This record gives sequence, structure tokens and C-alpha cells, in this order.
Amino acid sequence: MPNPKRKISNARRDKRRTHYKGVNPTVSIDATSGEAHLRHRVTPNGYYKGKLAFPEMQKDI
Repeated sequence: MPNPKRKISNARRDKRRTHYKGVNPTVSIDATSGEAHLRHRVTPNGYYKGKLAFPEMQKDI
């Protein structure tokens, strides 16, 4: 049986094995401020799940 002449590199092997593509991130709308934000992240104004995450750092809105 013929054998491969060289070892297949990890990068080449991993490129062949990928079956996923990048997906767009899921964007949510905050209930209180109405801002769009990434899931499980604080909004730019500091709200998370409708509550102010850091009250001591509240900006003048």
C-alpha cells in the first residue's frame, strides 16, 4: 500500500474538517432603554435586563 510522503500539517487538516461558517451575532432590544445590544452584554448606556448594571457610573442621559 502506498503511504503519504509527508505529514499533513495541522492547519491543512483543520481546514478540511471545518463545516461551519460565521454567523451574524444575535441582537436584542433592551426593555427599558430600547437600545440594540448583543445578547448577554450590557448596553452602551449601562442597562442589562432592563436594570441599570452600574448605578454608580450612571451617565446623564
